[in-house]
Amino acid sequence: MIKVGIIGCGAIARAEHIPGLLALSDRCQITGLYDASESSILQTRALLPDVPSFDSVDALLAAPGLDAVVVATPNLCHAEPTIAALKAGKHVLVEKPMAVLSQDALRMQEAAQESGKILQVGLNFRFHGVTRFLDDFIAHGHMGDVQYARAKCLRRRGVPNWGGFIDKSINGGGPLIDLGVHILDLTLHLMGYPTPVSVSGATFDTLGKDPSVENFFGPYDRSKFSVEDFAVGFIRFANGACVTLESSFMSNGEGDPYETQIYGTKAGALVRPVGDPPLQIFKELDGQFFTMSPARIPNVPRTHHAEVEAFIQAIQDGKPSPVPGSEGVILTQILEAIYESAATGREIRFG
Repeated sequence: MIKVGIIGCGAIARAEHIPGLLALSDRCQITGLYDASESSILQTRALLPDVPSFDSVDALLAAPGLDAVVVATPNLCHAEPTIAALKAGKHVLVEKPMAVLSQDALRMQEAAQESGKILQVGLNFRFHGVTRFLDDFIAHGHMGDVQYARAKCLRRRGVPNWGGFIDKSINGGGPLIDLGVHILDLTLHLMGYPTPVSVSGATFDTLGKDPSVENFFGPYDRSKFSVEDFAVGFIRFANGACVTLESSFMSNGEGDPYETQIYGTKAGALVRPVGDPPLQIFKELDGQFFTMSPARIPNVPRTHHAEVEAFIQAIQDGKPSPVPGSEGVILTQILEAIYESAATGREIRFG
């Protein structure tokens, strides 16, 4: 029985992580809570009326028998509790993004390496049925070498009007690290996580600050909007591959595409972790061109629950992290470089 603590009892923990752990009651038990907000603790009591809360991260980590923690704090507060937990000998599942700053991500990864404990980054699309299908499809060589990918997560009018999503001092950024992080990670995963060598990017905030622009999620204080509403990046990799990334809370475009299109030397694919059809494969056979959709994509009803189960299973089996911190570091470096490129107007090179 794995004993798990929750650090950060906000909406994502209450909606996904805690229910996912409760669904595994024969394998794990939630034994402690911490949140700086008493309101969040009180709301969590509806799910966990008998689980004690602690007045600090250190107090929770010192609780007898604790094996692991889920860190679901605001983005800018991921690093310190994760490092503290790893140093205390606990396994950690940390919500995305792993960190806002690459120096923090590196410190987290170093702490994981020194502790020998699992550090799993909360990128739940890794457990989507379409991802599992493509992992097998690519492993069998059907895609060939992926030379280019176009990843996008674009909301036409979708600024979150709850929590701290519009406040850079809380969230660290806007749609790039809230939405783009997911579709970029999925893309890089399908490409084998190549090594980035350069990044160019741009960000915009005109629509997000404009009080005349409609927001489908409802009103919010435009004067407090301090993040980007649209971000775009272009990434080159050491193996010659390239990726473009687009992400928005607001954009004057068609629909709300959440997809990545990958172009391989043997086939291509349009992947929609959100939307239909979830997967289209483009291939040439005997001089004919085919657009194909698999008839049997694995069914994963709730990807966050699959993510939590993979975390618990890895602890029990003594296996490596299902989503390793080393890949979270690469992802953080790219996102940080997009922001830096946008701020400086120049290409950012690695190494």
